[in-house]
Amino acid sequence: MKRILTLLAALLLSLTLGTQAQTQIALLKYGGGGDWYANPTSLTNLIAFCNADAHMNIAPEYAVVDVGSSQLFNHPFVHMTGHGNVVFTPQERQNLRNYLLAGGFLHIDDNYGIKQFVIPQMKLVFPELDFVELPSSHPIFHQRYHFPNGLPKIHEHDNLPPRAYGLFYEGRLVCLFTWECDLGDGWEDPDVHHDSQATRQKAFQMGENILQYVFTN
Repeated sequence: MKRILTLLAALLLSLTLGTQAQTQIALLKYGGGGDWYANPTSLTNLIAFCNADAHMNIAPEYAVVDVGSSQLFNHPFVHMTGHGNVVFTPQERQNLRNYLLAGGFLHIDDNYGIKQFVIPQMKLVFPELDFVELPSSHPIFHQRYHFPNGLPKIHEHDNLPPRAYGLFYEGRLVCLFTWECDLGDGWEDPDVHHDSQATRQKAFQMGENILQYVFTN
């Protein structure tokens, strides 16, 4: 466990100090039949935006990691998305829990339909925790960019207000679940969803806020 914490601390420190070492973020690959691979251009575009806008020095190519893989511990930030079913095996649940307790961070972005599947699975990862809604005053909405009303609305879905929920372990936010927002669609190439530039800009700015929060807390 000490080795894992040391590795993650080194990764975060190198990014924060702007050294030559690049931190690589990752996309989570999971079982159950859901499309974990949705929004194939989103993370690449988010990385490019953050590197250009905030000089974050993130590796331009993101990794794809299995929930149960030891490679999970190489990435301080892991993104998860999809529309359908999610199933974690007991070994995967333990691996994900160990990763998050060791300092890792999971961002789950509902691409429309994942909520009913992923919430029960995360409950198996952290039986003692429940998702709580983040208030608009939470620091994640007030990093480089300020979102006084919380998450921006990117896609309609059920035309409900966007919500951000978190799992907190001993006071630390270890998992962020963004719902009725769909940041990932806003990060996609412009010809995929034909969102306006203003909408895409809000999505990128919120994504940068999330990464900045993760890398500095």
